[in-house]
Formats: sequence, C-alpha cells, structure tokens
Amino acid sequence: MKRPEVVRDYGGISAVDRRAERRSKLLGAGRQIWGESGIGEVTVRGVCTAAGLTPRYFYEQFPTRDALFFAVSDDVRDQLLEAMVTAGIGDPGTLADKLRSALTAFLDLIAADPCIHRIATSDLSAIPGLNEHRAGILDMITDAIVENAPGVLDGQTLAPDDLRRGALFIVGGVNQIIATWLADPAESPAELAAICSDLAVALVRSIVARSDQPHH
Repeated sequence: MKRPEVVRDYGGISAVDRRAERRSKLLGAGRQIWGESGIGEVTVRGVCTAAGLTPRYFYEQFPTRDALFFAVSDDVRDQLLEAMVTAGIGDPGTLADKLRSALTAFLDLIAADPCIHRIATSDLSAIPGLNEHRAGILDMITDAIVENAPGVLDGQTLAPDDLRRGALFIVGGVNQIIATWLADPAESPAELAAICSDLAVALVRSIVARSDQPHH
C-alpha cells in the first residue's frame, strides 16, 4: 500500500506556497531570457540557473521546455489583459475615453518592458502550436469588448452579430497598427492609443447608424 505523501511547512511557508514561489521564479527567469536574448536561448539549465533552482523543480512545474514557453506566453497575455480591462472599466468617461485608457495601459506596458516587446513579436514557428496559442489573446480581447460593450454604448443596442463583427474588426485592425508601431514607435503610447480609439469609435458609430436604418 502506497504511503500518503507527507506535506510539511518550513519556516512558516506551506508546501503549496513554496511550489508557487518556485513556479514564479522559473516563469520570471524564462521570461527574462526569452525577452532579452530570444526564445532560442531559453534552456532548462539556463532557466534553473537564473532562478536559483535545480532541474528537479523545473520538471515539477513544467513537463517540457515548450510547456514553459506556453506558460510565459500566458503570463504576458494575462498581464496585458488585466491592465487593459482595469484601465478601461475604471475610466468613468465615454466609450472613446475608456478605449483610450485601455489602449494606453496596454501600450505603456509594452513600451516600458522590452521583454514584453520581444515575447509579443518573436517568431514562434519552431514551437508547435505556440503561434496559435499566442493569437488566442485576440479572441480574449474580442470577447471582453463584446461583454463590456452594453455598459459603454450610451444606451445604444447592437445586434449580437453586428457587435461581434465590429469587435473582431477593431481588434484585428488595432493589432496590426500596434505591430507596425512596435517596429517603428514614432508616436508615444498615449498618441497611438488616441489614434486607435478614434478609429474604433468611428467604426462603432457607423455600425450604430447602420443598425438604426430601416431594413428592406
């Protein structure tokens, strides 16, 4: 009969908290190496050295090196999404104000952290499924727009299909503008956020006007 695993606290820190701390260190090390040197330079040994941990603890958290890449990608995604949603919802102004705040928070993070820049733009074709996984952030942003739209459309209602198509168009277009900006950041994050939010609001107004027209 297998003996139950004994889980002890050390120094007042539970086993669960210690595992979480090790995971955080490994993620941080992987993110830093990827962001500073490129994804090809990320190795299990290098990550463990940077995190001050042994490979045993790496494989306790990640079955493979690729699993770490997916986790780092998710970590960056969650950071960007949290900043956008918090800033956008927290702004008491109009739809344009909320969009501008959300996009400024998004772009400020990218501009302030070169690691995010590199992780967000590096070629991931060598890691099966990672390009598609990273692209999932666009779907999550689209879902967030659809979910929060009723609260910022000043009483206007849109047909669900029109709303989703508009959200997809906004997210895809803004994403392309940001990709171009990353290659040559001529504008400040606030300036680019204002440009993108104005374009998005113009599209929303066009959709609203179209939905108000009588259908034949």
